[in-house]
Amino acid sequence: MSEDIKQRILVIDDEPDILTLLEMTLSRMGLTVTTAADLGEARQKLKSQAFDFCLTDMKLPDGNGLDLVAEITDKYPGLPVAVLTAHGSIEDAVTALKLGAFDFASKPVNIKDLRRMVGVALKLNPPGDEKQRESFSSEVAEQLKTLIGKSAAMDKVRRFTIKLARSQAPVFISGDSGTGKELVADLIHKLGPRSDGPFIPVNCGAIPADLMESEFFGHTKGSFTGAHEDSPGLFQSADGGTLFLDEVADLPLAMQVKLLRVIQEKRVRAIGAVKENAIDVRILSASHKTLKPLVDSGHFRNDLYFRLNVIELHMPPLHQRPEDIPLLVRHFGQQLATEFGLDSSPELTPEAVKALQAHRFTGNVRELVNILQRAMTLGEGNKINLDDLMLEQGEKAVDLLNKEIPLGKTPENLDHHMEGIEKEILRKALEECHYNKTETAKKLGISFRSLRYKLSKYNIE
Repeated sequence: MSEDIKQRILVIDDEPDILTLLEMTLSRMGLTVTTAADLGEARQKLKSQAFDFCLTDMKLPDGNGLDLVAEITDKYPGLPVAVLTAHGSIEDAVTALKLGAFDFASKPVNIKDLRRMVGVALKLNPPGDEKQRESFSSEVAEQLKTLIGKSAAMDKVRRFTIKLARSQAPVFISGDSGTGKELVADLIHKLGPRSDGPFIPVNCGAIPADLMESEFFGHTKGSFTGAHEDSPGLFQSADGGTLFLDEVADLPLAMQVKLLRVIQEKRVRAIGAVKENAIDVRILSASHKTLKPLVDSGHFRNDLYFRLNVIELHMPPLHQRPEDIPLLVRHFGQQLATEFGLDSSPELTPEAVKALQAHRFTGNVRELVNILQRAMTLGEGNKINLDDLMLEQGEKAVDLLNKEIPLGKTPENLDHHMEGIEKEILRKALEECHYNKTETAKKLGISFRSLRYKLSKYNIE
């Protein structure tokens, strides 16, 4: 790294031995290190020159490091700042993160962990010329286009996403099912300094309780029946990147205890292993359930809630942002047209758009995509009208099929039951038409496009 683009770090600590150690360590990383022994000196140096990263002790002779974190967040928003905390002072660390700190390190300082933290932080302000910075800004703007919508609610989500991407604070993403929680988690990862590392999403509710420890922490060969080889587990697989814990509210209490320890200590021990391995993982989590009532009822640990919900990002439901629906229809219509092999995306009549904007959308964006998929499958031509949307299909389907649904079937079985009936009708019609697909479509009274889609969906040759 040439001298003119050497990155600069400001380190604040009132203990001379620690300050010397930090200065030597960071200088060996090829960085220009400036030191200060208290807040007053640090403020003067922040005014006189630009820095790429700031590291401050929590307790200083003339005040608290938290005050400096708040000042830097306000006056120098592009400058990442991390704090040094006493070992075990998680409350101080969480407070710093809430104030806008990039990350924290515990004393006594682990040099390897410190180097890794600083290396990640410096990616936020890479050395380079104006063209490189403009290119980076353009890339951010392009990534943000995946958060579709012109509503104030989505504009707020986009602005908050950029801010969260520049931090290492744990983020809890709340919102109903289908609002795009994993999408925004992936975006926080892609726009942050860990973008070159892995993004590992996991649905906590989909892992059997007896396999959770092995899935999360890994195991060694022969550590239990069926462990035929070493497995790193999710935490080690996400090392250097981001682990997204979706539906975290579904974790059993016993697993919550083990998860909390790993998050706090930043170390993991695989089942059957003798020693722990250090991990460098950012934790993002989400749930369609509200965590606080679960904490109050004893179903979710308060200390884990405290660690995961440092910052909350709420994804608004679709029915609260009807002005975004035409944009979403255009976006997903183009995607589905490509999937169906069509030359152009569908066009909705004004009545159809108004009906969608008035719809409750309990399934949010996911439900909108399903409605469009159904309308494009069953409709004729390139126009989608109000009837093609079949917004009342659920009630009509029950009326049509109630004689064929065995008593005792639960509502969750309705879709499966309908698919079974549709498969049989398709197979029978194909046989009667000697597998002539054009004739089969005519016999069923549906478009050839619709037939082709259904045959593909059910894997019928």
